[in-house]
Amino acid sequence: MDELTVLYEDNHIIVLMKPQGVPTCGDESGDDSLLEQVRRYVKEKYQKPGNVYIGLIHRLDRPTGGVMVFAKTSKAASRLAEQMRGGDFEKKYLAVLVGTPKEQKATLVNYLKKNPVNNMVYICTQTTDGAKLASLDYTVLEEKGGYCLADIRLHTGRTHQIRVQMAGISHPVYGDMRYGGEFAKKGNLALWAYSLSFTHPVTKERLRFMLEPPAENVPWKNFDLTKIFSV
Repeated sequence: MDELTVLYEDNHIIVLMKPQGVPTCGDESGDDSLLEQVRRYVKEKYQKPGNVYIGLIHRLDRPTGGVMVFAKTSKAASRLAEQMRGGDFEKKYLAVLVGTPKEQKATLVNYLKKNPVNNMVYICTQTTDGAKLASLDYTVLEEKGGYCLADIRLHTGRTHQIRVQMAGISHPVYGDMRYGGEFAKKGNLALWAYSLSFTHPVTKERLRFMLEPPAENVPWKNFDLTKIFSV
């Protein structure tokens, strides 16, 4: 199945690129999800009869692209989920932000609450019913033309977390009309999951996968990505 870009695969896990605009799993749109694509890929490649187990470990927002891992066994899924809970599962993102934060490097800590009616997430107080802690680190890598390239590491995995927290300091992600409005500049969301690190659920080897954003596209092409991916 040519539409999948597989970075690594063995009997336990499959690591691949999630394209922008594709839902991670099924939603009310009814559009074909990455989870179902992976399930079909495994079923066809290995000619498996009946239902194929694919474990969803983490999610990326529909407009966000980048590297993801899925489990091919329930044991692998359970062990990876345990890593997620224990903080051993490291996710890093690149984002192009509108403007440049005053602090070149900082940790953002907020409480977020999702409104299921409009699928929007809001910053709230700790005492708000349903509030969830959200924490991330960001580092500004480069500034250009009223925008900046930032490296972001998540400590929690809340819905729309990066988009909401960066908009909360008045530096929304480029293309994020949902949280940045006209301030965000129209275009594809410039948020990309470029690095994923975890311990293999069976071999216990520490693995890291890196994937470049579409460097030929605006606004990525305005920044020097070689410093990150030439290591």
